[in-house]
Amino acid sequence: MLAATLLAPLGVPLVSPTLPAFRDAFGISDAQASLLISTYFLVGIVLSPFIGMLADRIGRRTVLISCLVVFSLSGGAIVVAPSYEAVLALRIVGGTAAAGIFITTVTLIGDTFEGTRRNAVLGMNNAVLSAGAAIFPLVGGALATVSWNVPYFVYLAGLPLAFYAVRHLEEPSHERDSQGVAYLRRAVRVLSGTDALVLYGAACMTELLLFGAVITIMPFLLEGNFGMSALAIGVVLAVSETSSVVVSAKNGWFARYLSNYGLIAVGFACYAVGLFGAWLVPTPVGITLAMLVFGAGLGLSMPAVDAAISDLVSVGLRGGALSLRNSTTFLGRSAGPVLFASIAAVTGYYPLFIASAVVALAVAFFVLSMSVIRTRQITHAEEPA
Repeated sequence: MLAATLLAPLGVPLVSPTLPAFRDAFGISDAQASLLISTYFLVGIVLSPFIGMLADRIGRRTVLISCLVVFSLSGGAIVVAPSYEAVLALRIVGGTAAAGIFITTVTLIGDTFEGTRRNAVLGMNNAVLSAGAAIFPLVGGALATVSWNVPYFVYLAGLPLAFYAVRHLEEPSHERDSQGVAYLRRAVRVLSGTDALVLYGAACMTELLLFGAVITIMPFLLEGNFGMSALAIGVVLAVSETSSVVVSAKNGWFARYLSNYGLIAVGFACYAVGLFGAWLVPTPVGITLAMLVFGAGLGLSMPAVDAAISDLVSVGLRGGALSLRNSTTFLGRSAGPVLFASIAAVTGYYPLFIASAVVALAVAFFVLSMSVIRTRQITHAEEPA
């Protein structure tokens, strides 16, 4: 499961440092280049719930293996893609397969573990994800010095992993919930409550800020304002992910002292500090330190969101519930690059960071207030009449 998670950063962190080279190779604008990120998540927004239903219905193993194969082949094919449009089409296919990989791996963890142990394993899963995201910008930046498309050879590493899964991965046994219309009714009833909406909103906003402000805008800012190379840009992005690795690995420990909602609130506060810091100290060193704080927020909030969603539903609905989380995640990832690139073209980079910090701080206060209300409700419910 963790090995499959390691493939996920191939989708964007590997590619992000190549954006300027990709733009120059095809003679396109920053906004058009940002579609390399957005299209990767576009179809997954719609198809993720259906992938989750398949995982609940036919099994996690079958879906995971199929998605590993499609992910690897579609990514590797970009090396020989003849046009800008062909690259985007292959990114759509690969992004859909990536959705299936994420859904099945996180669902398998949710099936297997409970309580703070679930937080711990989800934290390790996110640590692996962040470790890959820390390493792959360096790999992508180095390979992009040869050509913009050379990094896509790395996608082929998923094929031996798919073969290994065929041989060794076992399907967990569990009683499946009702399927078809009954399945949908139960899912809608459980996942339309306030808790679910807040969690899905937090997931979407996290990715909107990460993929808009950090992964898309930051490379353009660092290149345009400081003349940094793709490799140097990769180093800055890797700092954020390294911080996320360390904090994610301790998420189970943090969960002993803070609720999942508390962890999410503190995570968004870290986003605000990081984004504000990038404006306050507009130097390569200052921005790097700001990204260190932003990465800590990722390590706190992302595993907590997955753990909280897993707690909301039964095993038979978990694939569907986490697939909706994936849809909201992909929505943020898809909208973030285009939205932030378009706004930055009008406002410039630094005002955008200030506005993003204000939004992140507002979300932190909202989730914190909700956490306090939930704690009081639980306390009152436990008090003797």
